[in-house]
Amino acid sequence: MPGELSDAKPVAPEIQQLADKMKSEIEAKENKTYSMFKALEYRTQVVAGTNMFIKVQGDQDEFLHLRVFVPLPQENRRPSLISYQTGKTANDPLNYF
Repeated sequence: MPGELSDAKPVAPEIQQLADKMKSEIEAKENKTYSMFKALEYRTQVVAGTNMFIKVQGDQDEFLHLRVFVPLPQENRRPSLISYQTGKTANDPLNYF
């Protein structure tokens, strides 16, 4: 249903690629380099495009939640990082933020 978050899903290769595209922007904002950037799960929210909520392991015990907006194909725009949260754990649920 539009507007609601989907259930958490295992990561497909295209989700990892989307997370990888956001890595350098987050590293610049956080002024650090992540030794890994592994997407673990994701949820979607259909709006005028799609919000992708992605749980990422950034270091051994450091997790981030990303919110990436993926525009509709006909809009000719790139996905963009809307927000992110640091200081998460592996067990933190991936919720709307």
